[in-house]
Amino acid sequence: MYKVIATDLDGTLLNAAHQLDPYTIDTVRRLDRDGLQFVIATGRHYADVAGIRDVLGIRPYLITSNGARVHAPDDTTIHAQDIDPAIVRRIVLPDVAGAHGRVIVNLFAERGWLIDRDAPHLLDFHQDSGFNYQVIEMASHDGTDIAKVLYIGEPSDLAEVAAQLRAQFGDALYVTYSLPDCLEVMAANVSKGRALRAVLGRLGVDPGHCIAFGDNMNDIDLLETAGHAFMMNNANPDLVAHLPHIPRIGNNYDAGVARHLRTLFALEDDIAAQ
Repeated sequence: MYKVIATDLDGTLLNAAHQLDPYTIDTVRRLDRDGLQFVIATGRHYADVAGIRDVLGIRPYLITSNGARVHAPDDTTIHAQDIDPAIVRRIVLPDVAGAHGRVIVNLFAERGWLIDRDAPHLLDFHQDSGFNYQVIEMASHDGTDIAKVLYIGEPSDLAEVAAQLRAQFGDALYVTYSLPDCLEVMAANVSKGRALRAVLGRLGVDPGHCIAFGDNMNDIDLLETAGHAFMMNNANPDLVAHLPHIPRIGNNYDAGVARHLRTLFALEDDIAAQ
C-alpha cells in the first residue's frame, strides 16, 4: 500500500538538537532496505540536506528550499526555480527587512548560504552536515541564482516583514513560516507539495501510496498532497488549526516519526529509542 515516505526535517524527523538520533537512522535504513522510497522535503539548503542524507545512509529524493530545488537520488537537479533577481535586490533592503536592523537576512544561493552578519548560534542547526555561511553586504548582491530569502527574528518583527512583502509584491512571492522566528520567501509557484507531485510523477506513484510527515506552515500542501498525512504532536498551532483533520502522532524530540513508521510497517525494535 505504501510506496513513498516524504518527511520534513526540523521539528519532524530531526530531534530537539536538530540532529538524527540512532533510532531514527535505524528505522529509515530498514525501510529503505525493504524498498520504500524516501523523500526529504525541507526549507533547508540542498548542500545542507545532502550532508544530513549522508548521515542517514540512504539515497532519497531531496526537495529543498521549500521546493525551489529538487534533486534525484543520484544528485541530478530535476527542478530549480529562483526568485526574480529584481525582487531579491529589493527585499533584502531595510525598507522590507526593517530599518531597525534586528532581522537577520539570509540568501540561499545556488552554491551556498549568504548572510548579512555573523550569527554563529545558527550553526547549531547544522551539526550533522557542517553547513556554514558567508557574510556579505546584501545591497551589493545582484539577486541572481537565489532559491530562497530567509528572515530570522522576533515574530513581531517578522510580521512586519510579511506585511511589507504582501503590500509590495502580493501574489508574486510564496511567503511562509518554517518556525515562528523564520520567515521564508520563494517564487510564487514554489512549494513542497508541488515538488512532491513532480517526484511522485517521476516515480509513477499515485499520491494515495505516499505517506507524509510535517510540523509547520511550510508543510501545508505537502500534507495535503500525500494520501496518508501525519502531523507532529509538537506542530505549530496554526498548522493544527489549518488542517484539523490530519492525525497527530508523537513529538520530534521523542523520535515520533520513527516510532510511527515502526507501527505502520510492523517493525520490531532492535534498538532502543533515545
